[in-house]
Amino acid sequence: MSSLRRRYETATSHLRAPFAIVDLAVLRANAADLVRRARGTPIRVASKSVRCRPLLREILAMPGFSGIMAYTLDEALWLATDPGSADFATDVLVAYPTVDTDAIARLAASPEAAARITLMVDSVRHLDLITAAAPDPAAPVRVCLDIDTSWQPLGPAVRIGAHRSPIRTPQQAAALARAVVRRPGLRLDGIMAYEAQIAGVGDALPGRPLYSAAVRWMQRRSRRELARRRAAVVRAVRDVADLRFVNGGGTGSLHTTSRERAVTEVAAGSGLYQPRLFDHYRSVDRSPAALFALPVVRRPAPGVATALGGGYLASGVPDRTRLPQPYLPSGLRFSPSEGAGEVQTPLLGAVADTLDVGDLVWLRHAKAGELCEHFDRLHLVDGERVVASVPTYRGEGKTFL
Repeated sequence: MSSLRRRYETATSHLRAPFAIVDLAVLRANAADLVRRARGTPIRVASKSVRCRPLLREILAMPGFSGIMAYTLDEALWLATDPGSADFATDVLVAYPTVDTDAIARLAASPEAAARITLMVDSVRHLDLITAAAPDPAAPVRVCLDIDTSWQPLGPAVRIGAHRSPIRTPQQAAALARAVVRRPGLRLDGIMAYEAQIAGVGDALPGRPLYSAAVRWMQRRSRRELARRRAAVVRAVRDVADLRFVNGGGTGSLHTTSRERAVTEVAAGSGLYQPRLFDHYRSVDRSPAALFALPVVRRPAPGVATALGGGYLASGVPDRTRLPQPYLPSGLRFSPSEGAGEVQTPLLGAVADTLDVGDLVWLRHAKAGELCEHFDRLHLVDGERVVASVPTYRGEGKTFL
C-alpha cells in the first residue's frame, strides 16, 4: 500500500464510504502555486470550482486571493448577505449573465448586496432586462462587460474558444459601455475577458505529442492577439468610464495573463482541487487535493473489483476525459463496456486482486466543484487525521444549477 493511500485510510477509518475528502496541506500548496504563478496579481476565486463556504473562507484568508467569481446571482446573493459568509464575500462578480428577474429585484432592493455584487452583461438586452426588473434601485446596480476572447485567425468562420460574448472589438465594447453610463440605475464596474482556449486546454497530453504541439502553437498566437485586443478594449472603455477592475485568465493561464498591464486581476479555482482535466499543462506543479472514496462491494472475477457507485461524470463534451480517474491504488482502470456506473463500477487490473470486499478505492473527479454536487460534506484531512467535516453547497441545501 502506498504511503499516501495508507495516510488517507488511517485518517478516514471512522468514516463510511462513499465520502469525499480534501487534503488541506495539498490545497494550501496548490493555492501557493497559483499565487506564485500570478506574480503579484490578485486572484479572484471561482466559487464553482470550490462549492464549499468554509473552504472559500480558508482560501480567501490566504495572501494573494481577493474576491469571488460566482456562477449565478442566487449564489452571489447568498454568499454576500448570509451571516455565514457575508464577512468574506464582500466583492462578488457573477461570471455569467442572469435572466433571473426576481433575483435582480432582490439585489436592487438591498444597498448591501448592490455594493458587493457585480452582474455580467454582454448586450443592451441584458441592460434592458436589469433596468426593467429594477427600475428604481436602492443603489446603482454594478455591471461588468464580458468580452469575447476566442481566436479567429481567418475571421468568424474559424473560431477557437468558447462561445461567450458577442462583444469583441474596442468599438463594440465602448458602445456597450456608453449604453451603461446613460442609465442612472447602472454603474459600469469592470471588464472580464476569459481566454478558455488557453486557460482550459492542456498543452502536454501524454502520448499525443503532435496534438500537444499544435495546442501550444495555437495558444501562443491566440495569447498575442488577445493581449493586444484586450488592451485596446480596456483603453476604449476607460475613455467612457472609470473601471474598478479588469479580469482575465484562469487556472491554466495565470502565468501569462498576469503579465498584461491592462489586467488588474486574474481568476482561478480548479487548480485548488486539481482535478484530472488540469493535469496536462507544462507549467503545472500541483497535486490532487480533492478525492472521493468508494467501497469495494464485489469481487466478481480475477482482476476485477466492483465498487459502489462512482458514476460522477463531468460536464462538457461527452468523452473519456469526463470520467473520474481511479487513483489509489494505482493501476486500476474502468471496464470499457461499463465505465463509471450509477450504482456500481467494476475496476479492472492486476491490482484488483489485492482488494477485498470492504476495502476502499480512491478516485478523482474530472472537474473540480462538480464533485461537491454528489456529497453533502467534505472531510478535511491534515496529516493522518480528519480535522473537520464541512458542508458543501449541497450540504447547506443549496443547488444553484
